[in-house]
Amino acid sequence: MKVKEGLLYTKEHEWAKIEGQFAIVGITDYAQEQLGDIVYVELPEVGKKVKKMDAVATIEAVKTAADVYSPVSGEVVEVNTELKEKPELINQDPYGRGWIFRIRMENPEEKDDLMSAEEYEKFLEGQ
Repeated sequence: MKVKEGLLYTKEHEWAKIEGQFAIVGITDYAQEQLGDIVYVELPEVGKKVKKMDAVATIEAVKTAADVYSPVSGEVVEVNTELKEKPELINQDPYGRGWIFRIRMENPEEKDDLMSAEEYEKFLEGQ
């Protein structure tokens, strides 16, 4: 199981890559491993305004479904439309091609509440 340096993490197993006023969001390697084979992703609408920890997307796997929560408040400005045809990208490359959405942060300081890679690894040890 991989935890990627340079990203921020939630206790619900989302990751965020901060780029200026934007955050690219996906689920962690741990989360995709727990879900198993992903067969469908319900993406959020571009333009949707969300609050921190709102359920924004849904991932369906063979045996279960899970919500994806926004790690920060803001507006969804882009979604990974490639996941419509290839939801398995989340299993294959959760920190790369398997990203889910991009959000323009309303309150950039909210990122300070997220965990570093090191903190997330310690959090996983208790799972």
